[in-house]
Amino acid sequence: MPRAEELLATVFGFDTFRPGQQEIVTAVTDGRNTLAIMPTGGGKSLCFQLPALCRDGVTVVISPLIALMRDQVRALREAGVAAGALTSGNTEEETQAVFRALDAGELKLLYMAPERLASGGTTTLLRRAGVGLIAVDEAHCVSQWGHDFRPDYLRIGALRRSLGVPLAAFTATADAETRAEIVTRLFDGVPPQSFLRGFDRPNIHLAFAAKDSPRRQILDFAAARRGQSGIVYCGTRAKTETLAAALRDAGHAACHYHGGMAPDDRREVERRFQQEDGLIVVATVAFGMGIDKPDIRWVAHADLPKSIEAYYQEIGRAGRDGAPAETLTLFGPEDIRLRRSQIDEGLAPPPRRDADHARLNALLGLAEALHCRRQHLLRYFGETAGPCGNCDLCDSPPELFDATEAVQKALSAMLRSGESFGAGHLIDILTGNATDRIRARGHDGLPTFGVGQEFDKRGWQALFRQMMGHDLVRPDSERHGALRMTEASRPILRGAARIQLRRDSIRKAPARPAAKTLVSQEDAPLLSALKARRRAFAEQAGLPAYMVFNDRTLIEMAETRPETLDQLARIGGVGAKKLERYGAAFLEVITGAQVAPVHPSRRKLAGRATGDLYDRLLAAQADLARGADGGEKPLSCSTAQLAKLAAMRPRDMGALTRVLGDRRAERFGAAFLQVLAAG
Repeated sequence: MPRAEELLATVFGFDTFRPGQQEIVTAVTDGRNTLAIMPTGGGKSLCFQLPALCRDGVTVVISPLIALMRDQVRALREAGVAAGALTSGNTEEETQAVFRALDAGELKLLYMAPERLASGGTTTLLRRAGVGLIAVDEAHCVSQWGHDFRPDYLRIGALRRSLGVPLAAFTATADAETRAEIVTRLFDGVPPQSFLRGFDRPNIHLAFAAKDSPRRQILDFAAARRGQSGIVYCGTRAKTETLAAALRDAGHAACHYHGGMAPDDRREVERRFQQEDGLIVVATVAFGMGIDKPDIRWVAHADLPKSIEAYYQEIGRAGRDGAPAETLTLFGPEDIRLRRSQIDEGLAPPPRRDADHARLNALLGLAEALHCRRQHLLRYFGETAGPCGNCDLCDSPPELFDATEAVQKALSAMLRSGESFGAGHLIDILTGNATDRIRARGHDGLPTFGVGQEFDKRGWQALFRQMMGHDLVRPDSERHGALRMTEASRPILRGAARIQLRRDSIRKAPARPAAKTLVSQEDAPLLSALKARRRAFAEQAGLPAYMVFNDRTLIEMAETRPETLDQLARIGGVGAKKLERYGAAFLEVITGAQVAPVHPSRRKLAGRATGDLYDRLLAAQADLARGADGGEKPLSCSTAQLAKLAAMRPRDMGALTRVLGDRRAERFGAAFLQVLAAG
């Protein structure tokens, strides 16, 4: 392909292709639908930029981040390539310049965000511009099961069909399930020519550590690499600001970056990171995908990422020049609880939440790996490799022990308690902690009660975390975090298989005070589920969430777990109107079962003594519906009549007859008066 090789040298300044690039460039240039899975830093962008110059017409590049597009457009223009971008970050002058270039037929590459596809005029614009190829960067965003789903990516398949042009999709992070969904969503299920170029980045040193004074751990890691460019990823915007300030106080050049900043401020951070040596950016995951900086020497995670895919993508921003780079990922119980609650509070259907819990388990497995981390990481993506010699576990293998008996005890406690409880309750069983909940359920009488004295509470927490990392147990999203066994656990429970775990993780379980939480560990998954239901109602009505129910009300629901409308009505903040509007839906979340319809007259009595009286009158009526001997014609009172009796509480037959009439009073009167007298 002399034309491509010539442009590779004259435009991009490279004498040869990187491994795997040439075959992909050929396929895309020839107009074949293409899916390329390439490691971060493997030269994905060249695989659609170079074909764009070889082919007639405009290549439209759909990309998820403004920073990514601006950076690539800037680099292409520097190389003499006519490129432009239509993004929400454009000035009016920039947008008009792109439109003029399109009308004049001058552009070869047009970048745009997937959200722009929602505009009705976008397809017309692209057809008029003479688009001949669609390139999709970060194609994993099309997967609803993935870590970075973008709904507007689902429009790309329709755009391909409408324009009738080939499509080339690229990503660095796609397991087999995600790859299958990409084929379905972007190529209508017709397999494109696929290239899997490996996930290994052997120049990156991998390391994980349990949180123990995490700010100090990050500061020490940065201090050992003073003067090197690095990224620190944090789970919250506020943490990016405080940690960046701490790094500056320690003498580093550091700044923060997150999606809540003004666009100009974000651009300034991006500019500084590109141009300044040794700058540290403390950021949320919004940073990095759009920064094509080859000499980032280290990446640290101050909080656990969402998944292995997210982790791999984020560490892949280091060492893109092929020189040695280092990583450190901190994790702790608070991270895991946060990630679990984010899954449970989402509005995704149960199968999606279950898949997300499994993905988090896989990440925990990487964090608690027994042997070479790179082997573990590559195995997740379907590749095999020998020990890498470039990770913390190869540097210093962890101490292992035969944990079969301890795991059997944990699994037995789960099984004997009906797989209906989370780790906190199970640990109380194993350690013999006879809490009120343990006694109320009779779990202090289980054979497994108190059999786990070899570990304290923190030790058992670490063991359950490792069990999740080995995917022996998973939270059940439909049972509010109750742990259930997977098929992988059953041979161990039967004694047909043994398992080793890390002793250092149990021994080093941090003893610092637990973070303050709204509810107990046992009630947290239910609170998350209640918040998810609240958010769905709030979004549907266009209301702030607290106007449905405030947090205090949801906390009381999670702690008391009402099972009937009467019990729900006694919770603070649940008035008659909210009970009518939301009661059944929230009870379904709590009980896991559909709530039987309740007559409006009965619902008005919910939570009051008259409601209980109504139910007893209803029961007495059922006994006499066909008379005392069961052979008479069926007769019943209306709901309104029973509600009126419950409210008035008549004490004699005359008052009762005035409400029911002679015929009903004759059949039910004596029984009703007996109920009313006892009420």
